Amino acid sequence: MRFLAAVLAILPLCAQSPDQKLAREIFQQLIEINTTDSSGDNTRAAEAMAARFRAAGWAESDIHVLTPVPRKGNLVVRLHGTGAARPILFLGHLDVVEALRSDWPFDPFVFRQQDGYFYGRGTSDMKGDDATLVAAFLRMKRENFHPARDLILALTADEEGGTANGADWLVQRHRDLIDAQFCVNTDAGGGHIKNGKHIYMAMQAAEKVFLSFKLEVTNNGGHSSLPTRDNAIYHLADGLSRLAKFDFPVHFFDVTRAAFERGANIYGGQLGTDLKTMVQNPNDAAAIARLSAIPLYNAQMRTTCVATMLSAGHAENALPQLATATVNCRLLPVDKAADIKRTLEQVLADPKIAVTEMREPVITPYTPIDPNVMAAVTASTNKLWPGIPIVPAMDTGASDGIFLIRAGIPTYGVNGIFNDEDDYRAHGRSERILVKSFDDAVDFIYDLVTRLAN
Repeated sequence: MRFLAAVLAILPLCAQSPDQKLAREIFQQLIEINTTDSSGDNTRAAEAMAARFRAAGWAESDIHVLTPVPRKGNLVVRLHGTGAARPILFLGHLDVVEALRSDWPFDPFVFRQQDGYFYGRGTSDMKGDDATLVAAFLRMKRENFHPARDLILALTADEEGGTANGADWLVQRHRDLIDAQFCVNTDAGGGHIKNGKHIYMAMQAAEKVFLSFKLEVTNNGGHSSLPTRDNAIYHLADGLSRLAKFDFPVHFFDVTRAAFERGANIYGGQLGTDLKTMVQNPNDAAAIARLSAIPLYNAQMRTTCVATMLSAGHAENALPQLATATVNCRLLPVDKAADIKRTLEQVLADPKIAVTEMREPVITPYTPIDPNVMAAVTASTNKLWPGIPIVPAMDTGASDGIFLIRAGIPTYGVNGIFNDEDDYRAHGRSERILVKSFDDAVDFIYDLVTRLAN
């Protein structure tokens, strides 16, 4: 009886379609190609996927591996349609954040299936999504699918913080290959699971603006045996302590207001009540305090700035002549960089702390979601998960969608992988996604791509 129960327990994980099986093979291949900025090879991953498209019968003229510098290859593939409408671009990135073997209980670049999960660096961000896109395009070719418009797949480099050799480079140097009526970016959006239950599908309609500031204190220094109170480290530390206690004001706009409004109908208990309260009265102090304690909602309500790097001193027996810190801010798209810098200087409250922008922020203009795209996402979602609501969302991180939007290509964040809200491991140790979520996403992405294509 125990043996039978064990067999029945694993059957759902084994009962995969041929397309899901192919997608898993692609997924494994991508995970086991290291594509980190420091030692990985994005070009190798791009070439590996290009080889699959060649084997599937794509013309060489429709497969482009574009390599601005060694190890930074991008793949662009086109499936031709009848030309009844302008193309659609489907976007993902092949690079991943660093992962040290010493930090993980197993090799992060070996694809591992265990206890109903796939493990490995990039499983959730975002080689699982890449695999669903590649599998969908291969299936359309195999089934001789004829779209009403060209469909373009772009898998890029450098989204995770390398240099500008990915989507930004493609927009500037190869706009003709990726130009489209709109883009579906699978590095955003996605399904949410709470307490084991699928609760909603998020569709990214806006994203925060990435902006880092360098904080710098200089001093004449001296011998450590003759300390003074005028210490560069202390100045910086005191300023950072004030920043740690500071919250930017709550600032809603239509996307976040809609997300809270729909979320109030999804969640019960105190959380649902607080979300509803914030829609009705965004100045309610008690609701703000409770939601601010939850990182996800805190980041949705306001611009955030947090210290991420610190450096000071030049010798253990010398007073520090220089102390620096990096403060990373994620701005609401309706906030202005100059205002945030001014507020930081006021909060640090020390003229000896110089505050400078580390690079010019990429401002992303906000545009409403195309109702036809929303309708297609809703239909594909309801086909696989009947009754699941679609919630417009603001991405608190950043994605390559900013470069496309800035270039005039509307971009919507959509993917079919459901993740547990309380077990989000992207960029972290033992990154993983549910096997069942991946298999379902394979079917979802194919349905969405073909639905949008016609």
